[in-house]
Amino acid sequence: MKPISVFIVDDHKLFREGIKFALSKKEGFEVIEEASNGSEFIEKIKAVTPDVVLMDIDMPKVNGFEATQFALEHKPTLNILVLSMHADQGHYLKMIELGVKGFILKDSGTEDLLQAITEVSKGNNFFSQELLMNIILKKNDSPTGKALAEKLDISPREFHVLELLCQACSNQEIADKLFISPKTVEGHKAHLMQKTGTQNSVALVLYSIKNHLINL
Repeated sequence: MKPISVFIVDDHKLFREGIKFALSKKEGFEVIEEASNGSEFIEKIKAVTPDVVLMDIDMPKVNGFEATQFALEHKPTLNILVLSMHADQGHYLKMIELGVKGFILKDSGTEDLLQAITEVSKGNNFFSQELLMNIILKKNDSPTGKALAEKLDISPREFHVLELLCQACSNQEIADKLFISPKTVEGHKAHLMQKTGTQNSVALVLYSIKNHLINL
């Protein structure tokens, strides 16, 4: 089975070396490229298409936001997993709007990192549980829960799709659980994004958790 190819983008050499060492100890993962800043990444990503990009945010020359924007404009299907610090919370929505697949905290354990890379390589979303809790605790003062669902006119079937999406289920898993087709799942997700004013699945999940549409 082909290993999951990984491109590491971080300005700290020791951190990159640590990730490479951790991945080298596990079967099924391969670091194919690395960059110490966004500018270097932009040049190198033109020649390779990894399964997952591990992207730092705060870097010299070109930061992670600018590098991600460039990469996804030129390779829209690229799976980018953001390496995040708690101080990066102000960047979450900005990166999500660009189309990243998820976030993992830099102080996460090896098993969490491997799980995150594996999920994102499949095109799924992944969020560090600690990060999700931070988002949940930053509550919104707008109408929440049932009142907001009614205000947005979210149907019972759309709500079921949303619940499963927030549980990190893939389109196929949602389809199997609800006995519908993956295409129908995509249709429900499109309606939900339109009703909530979100741009992609990751933003939809964050919106739903933050506004207590879904209780995890």
